[in-house]
Amino acid sequence: MFNGTAVSHFLLLQFSEVRELQFLHITVFLMLYLAIVTGNLLIISSVALDHHLHTPMYFFLLNLAVQDFGQVSIILPKSMINSLLNTRYISYAGCVAQVFCLMFFLTSDLSVLTVMAYDRYVAICNPLQYEMVINRKACIEIMAGVWIACFLYAGMYTIGTFTNHFCSNIVNQFFCEITQLEILSCSDVNIIEKATLGIGVFLGLGCFVYIIVTYLYIFTAVLRLPSAKGRQKAFSTCIPHLIVCSTFMFTGCIAHLKTTSRSFSWLDMIFAMLYSLVPPMLNPVIYSMRNKEIQKAMSKILSFRYFSRKILSLDCIASQYPFQSANIILYSGGFIMI
Repeated sequence: MFNGTAVSHFLLLQFSEVRELQFLHITVFLMLYLAIVTGNLLIISSVALDHHLHTPMYFFLLNLAVQDFGQVSIILPKSMINSLLNTRYISYAGCVAQVFCLMFFLTSDLSVLTVMAYDRYVAICNPLQYEMVINRKACIEIMAGVWIACFLYAGMYTIGTFTNHFCSNIVNQFFCEITQLEILSCSDVNIIEKATLGIGVFLGLGCFVYIIVTYLYIFTAVLRLPSAKGRQKAFSTCIPHLIVCSTFMFTGCIAHLKTTSRSFSWLDMIFAMLYSLVPPMLNPVIYSMRNKEIQKAMSKILSFRYFSRKILSLDCIASQYPFQSANIILYSGGFIMI
């Protein structure tokens, strides 16, 4: 038995004690992590480097990609390191940091999705007022408010969680999931935890209802557009965003509202992966697959890297043939010597 002062570390879920299966877990998680990180970094770099994408919609998309990048970076690396070292250990401070960061990124993710819904509502339903309502100053103020509010909420929730006394330090999950820590508590829910939980439920349901109502207005306005091309463009922008919101909300609600068992459950792990890993993986795919502007910006970045490698290889060859460097010319993306 443990109490709040005696717990110095936690033991996370070990997928298998078989070494070969542990390496399989590392490989799968590493591929998943690299795919998510690469996709979100491409979106971040595309929006940051392409001045054509310096608009409110892509500014919010950049913030969403930053949050998705941070969300997976606090979960997957620790799990892979534990499997590599054949351990289950995470320090008390590390678990606190995981809970704080995860709650911060999850709440800010939902907040940004809500802001993006409002952005699409103003752009489609009130296009003449868009530049006045959603301007550069407003975007910065909105995102600053989101980051500050989510930071404070995550801090309150983390304090409320770890002021409880724990009867065990065995977490049946591959990261310090909040629901798993709650069932380890052997003390009554404190006032801070009750308050933050109530605020979270109220704001979460409020954001989801707001998103649904907003898109009802958006779809009503879109159907009234006389141009079929305009309707198609509006739907191609809004439907992916609605898919992301629905995936995030439904998986998160199911994971936190269903009954969590004290013993290991594959169902608990599947739902945890759905709400923590699937949205960050889907966001780059959904927002880049149907978005021509993002695709163009990504192709520019990739082609620039390809051209840079060609120039580098040309410089290396020129250094090897100093007397003939003047006779090396570019031809069709490559080089020939004359």
